Amino acid sequence: MRCRRPSSYGSTLKKASLWGAFFVSALATAPLVLAAECPLLPDGQEVEVRQVVDGDTLRLVDGRSVRLIGVNAPELGKSGGTAQPYAEAARRRLQALVDASDDRLRLVPGSEATDHYGRTLAHLYDRQGRNLEAQLIAEGLGYAVAIAPNVRLATCQAAAEGAARKARLGVWKKDPTLASTRIEEGGFALVQGRLQGVERNRGGLWLQFDGDLVVRVPNRFVDAFDGLPLQQWIGRNLEARGWISDRGTRKEAGRARWQMTLSDPHMLGLRVESF
Repeated sequence: MRCRRPSSYGSTLKKASLWGAFFVSALATAPLVLAAECPLLPDGQEVEVRQVVDGDTLRLVDGRSVRLIGVNAPELGKSGGTAQPYAEAARRRLQALVDASDDRLRLVPGSEATDHYGRTLAHLYDRQGRNLEAQLIAEGLGYAVAIAPNVRLATCQAAAEGAARKARLGVWKKDPTLASTRIEEGGFALVQGRLQGVERNRGGLWLQFDGDLVVRVPNRFVDAFDGLPLQQWIGRNLEARGWISDRGTRKEAGRARWQMTLSDPHMLGLRVESF
């Protein structure tokens, strides 16, 4: 896909979404108590934890590996590598939350029950019914992420992050965003950059950022983004979060090297300088 200039996509956009101000709106003023206000979802089951692996993954006594929905914690160092800031703090905090619940948690599977690694995707709650992901996010020990179809708690988890960001807790102590012109490797990132153009084709919706980054929304998720005033955002500085892939092995003239794929509008919004 070559993103050259804005197309006519969005000429009849629906109402502006709240997520246009996702990073700075009322979410940014939400009190930390919101961490405990993500609702206890139905259809849960009691499980026993055997091991906390990192800040967003644990193993159960029944053998399942569980990836928490809605939070992406900093990565621990692997194969002798250096851990990201707050990675160990996130692991310790999740361990403390598990310990405080005597290793027994309430597990609610996601609408999509497993990831491509075979891990169970689930929301976890302590014995008081408090959502563990939101607690980690509210303390600045992970980033709120929304990946369809597992987005039932995306709004309250975003609110928890807004509080942590305002208070500059944990990962928000310093600005963690990466300029779209300075991407050097793939992986999870919060990217900020100027939106250069918007295009819709058979591959979905494409947002061209300055530098060498394109953000793609596959066709099956495009309707969820209809509330965003994307044409009005052209020329403005946005934030996008997600996993960046390197398309450099298929380099073509006019084709961005880096791609981020999104499935939910919570992952995209206007950038406001708050650091």
